[in-house]
Amino acid sequence: MHATVDSALDPRTDALAGEWLTLRETAERLGIKPNRIKQLIHEHRILAVRRGGEPMVPAAFIKDGQVIKGLPGTLTLLSDAGFDEAETIRWLFTADDTLPGTPVDALTENRGTEVRRRAQALAF
Repeated sequence: MHATVDSALDPRTDALAGEWLTLRETAERLGIKPNRIKQLIHEHRILAVRRGGEPMVPAAFIKDGQVIKGLPGTLTLLSDAGFDEAETIRWLFTADDTLPGTPVDALTENRGTEVRRRAQALAF
């Protein structure tokens, strides 16, 4: 998985994530320096995609000043399953009635074990 994708997300995928943050806004919400965000992206601890030529992060990835618990491991599993950035955004933000809600909702609500189990199954 690359740090950021160079092509634009399709409008439906873009809309799934709702609110987007610039890297500077992401750094402010996490209370870290902006250059540290690039390192977190490189380490697959957070995901950014290009929107209008600028790398941006879904606001839902941050809660209470921290990256949501379980996101880094889930990003790694999806990358290992061959998902690109757009596919990852689509998977994380698409409702799944069996969870219920979206995988990102489940991670935010500390139900990450089931999300990671499903992401791991995608590789097989």
